[in-house]
Amino acid sequence: MMDRKRHFLLGKNGRIEKYIYPRKVISNDKVKSADRIYHGKMLLRQLEQVKSFESKIEDDLDDIDLNCPIGVQVSFESFPGIEILFERLADVRSGIELLSITSDKDVSIANISVPIGKFPILENKIKQYLDPNNDGKLGPKNAALLNNIENIRKTVIKNLWTDNRELYPKLNTNVEWFEIWIPVLNDRVGNIDDFKRLCLLNHIESSDNILEFPERTVLLVHTSLKKLTSSVALLSKISEIRKAKTTAEFFSSLDIEEEREWVKDLLNRAQYNFNSRKNTPYISILDTGINIGHPLLAKCISSKDLFVVDDNWSEDDEEGHGTSMAGLAIWGDLTDSLSSSTMMSINHKVESIKLLRHPGDNQGKHLGNITASGISLSEISHADRKRIYTMALSAEESMDRGTPSAWSSEIDSLAVDYMGDNLYPRLFLVCAGNTGNDLSNIANSYPQYNELQDIQDPGQSWNAITVGAFTDKIEITDSGAENYSPLAPNGGLSPFATTSVIWKRSMPLKPEVVFEGGNMGVDQYSACSMDSLLLLSIHFKPLVRMFSTFNATSAATALAAKFASEIWSAYPNLWPESVRGIMVHSASWTKAMIRQFRNPGKTERQNVQHLLRCVGYGVPDLTKALWSVNNSLSIIIEDSLQPFEKLKGKSEPSTRDMHIHDIPWPKEQLLDLGETPVTMTVTLSYFIEPNPSSRNISNKYRYPSHQLRFDVKRPTESPEQFVKRLSRAARDEEEGSPSSPSDPNWLIGDFRNKGSIHKDEWHGTAADLAERGLLAVYPAMGWWRTRKKLERYNKEARYSLIISIETPSSDVDLYSTIETIIRNQVPIKNQIKI
Repeated sequence: MMDRKRHFLLGKNGRIEKYIYPRKVISNDKVKSADRIYHGKMLLRQLEQVKSFESKIEDDLDDIDLNCPIGVQVSFESFPGIEILFERLADVRSGIELLSITSDKDVSIANISVPIGKFPILENKIKQYLDPNNDGKLGPKNAALLNNIENIRKTVIKNLWTDNRELYPKLNTNVEWFEIWIPVLNDRVGNIDDFKRLCLLNHIESSDNILEFPERTVLLVHTSLKKLTSSVALLSKISEIRKAKTTAEFFSSLDIEEEREWVKDLLNRAQYNFNSRKNTPYISILDTGINIGHPLLAKCISSKDLFVVDDNWSEDDEEGHGTSMAGLAIWGDLTDSLSSSTMMSINHKVESIKLLRHPGDNQGKHLGNITASGISLSEISHADRKRIYTMALSAEESMDRGTPSAWSSEIDSLAVDYMGDNLYPRLFLVCAGNTGNDLSNIANSYPQYNELQDIQDPGQSWNAITVGAFTDKIEITDSGAENYSPLAPNGGLSPFATTSVIWKRSMPLKPEVVFEGGNMGVDQYSACSMDSLLLLSIHFKPLVRMFSTFNATSAATALAAKFASEIWSAYPNLWPESVRGIMVHSASWTKAMIRQFRNPGKTERQNVQHLLRCVGYGVPDLTKALWSVNNSLSIIIEDSLQPFEKLKGKSEPSTRDMHIHDIPWPKEQLLDLGETPVTMTVTLSYFIEPNPSSRNISNKYRYPSHQLRFDVKRPTESPEQFVKRLSRAARDEEEGSPSSPSDPNWLIGDFRNKGSIHKDEWHGTAADLAERGLLAVYPAMGWWRTRKKLERYNKEARYSLIISIETPSSDVDLYSTIETIIRNQVPIKNQIKI
């Protein structure tokens, strides 16, 4: 937490230029070279120090009779960026067991268990390495293993943590439920009995329920990390520690009185931060209404925050959908919130715009008009609120294939505030829509089935963030589900999610981001829904139930709204375009997503394009969205330019301005870093004015008012050459000619130029990045220029630009250098010729 710093907010810093529009990361060697004598003797000394813990374990076990042998846990740490040949550390015959492999930043850590009396086996490996008589053709014996090991240490409890690092308890005295993974070795029952006996002796509560895997047994303990480390013998029995994963099934099976106790505990841990703040974000939920009588909503919504589009309807939620949305929007997945023991900070509120009472209510009505009417009700009542409009309603059938509809176009119009002359843009989040009600037969066709399911109207909106779904839920605890396994892998596409794979190539990249949407269970016959694989929210009838399961892209959209509110709470003066941009900027793909949608017969660029159509830019990271650190920082620019103009005496509008941004690059520091790998990520976010007058938009320039592009100066270009290249690229794009050679180090390339948000990653060396300190934002075609009768060609277009640089080297402080550059910069005049 101490290392976290606020992003740099530069505001308007674009230098206006007349725009003439005539028309991998370097990897280390597998085996590190080393001074054999020095390195080998150092490793021997370190191993000897760890060996001393044998006597401490024996003292700890005095008068305790265990079933199985016990050992000392040893951690082997790699040099940064280099992997250890982990498998060569284990020795099955002697009982030396590889427990787990973890990492700390770019250092890999192999944790092994060495039985009492077996240290000579490891010592012999080092002695063979030191003896020249054992050398082979490739050099010292065991060099491939030992050269890559920087340190040998006694294993500490943090080395055994194999869960997400952010889930590691902030205090080691916090009493929580933990998953304990125990090695089976040669006696599963004996090792379980030993562990439970040691827990009893150390006054640690352990569960009776266990999960058995081929080489591991998993059980739960209720304790603190400090208590676990109090016994060397107890800790030596553990191979991995993870946060206990409570599923929604646990809470959905409680009776009402038990549920109320859990609610009481959560409320006691809640800290509301919005009472004295003027800029409190509101999540405005356009849905079936919200029942505000639930105790978990009491402080976050009032009766004055309920709006209904039909005067004949009540404000109540008669379906439950809107109330469940509100529960997730405030608390996130209650499975996680309830099972935690830490304080929860609530920085936002919700309001309800009831657009739907029951399915079929709005037949014969324009859904875009209903949406606009609901929004006007809330804004007339509270005009000054900072809102995140959140809608998880979609058309039942998907037939648009990305083509704008009246509904999606109205969302675009409302987002850019077309009727208000762009003075009050709005942030919209809409769901991608779900694959269908009956997914029992999806088992043999997932995820190919999802690739053929079209994102539903109004998810094709250019200006809204369209939210898809992935899942981390893979633990099945439902009664009678012993023969079921999770359908989607951990981190994979949710079975309920739709995609834009079958859309026209020119359509926007949708969804932009994905959040948790739940999973399904599958056996040899079919797939089915299970409570333990769903999210947990609040029930719309709190006198009957406190909690209710929830899933699919509706749940994901509610979580996305909470995410957006956290950004706006931390940076209350940001534009909606910036909040949208930061969400996308912070997103990344999971390993499971990359595996799911990788085709060996395709190029890397083609696989990336397919990924974008399935899961967008991936899962947003809240820490990355909110904070910079020394070696990974973000710069946010909010600016505007006039893309077109109609000059006196000219019959046709022409292009006018582009912006050159002089990024405060730490050039000298980057040059000093030389071959150090770095990543530069750029995201450009803006809202277009829609032109839905024609559904024939095969020409991508006809729907948006304007489009913007970004490009970065290449190392060998002068500023003058950079500007000239951009004009050539614009001409080539308009005329359909081959474009100039692309910069190969960009991950996505030209495919990023879809829709109205563009993100790409550049990978290379620090020295190469040092010469890339100029970034241009320039216009591309739109109806502001081509539809001159509408007389919009003189309008300005605002945009948000987010740039980040990141290096894996934790000892590099880029942040402070850039901070000094920004403080010393002289304000740039708008008119400077290149």
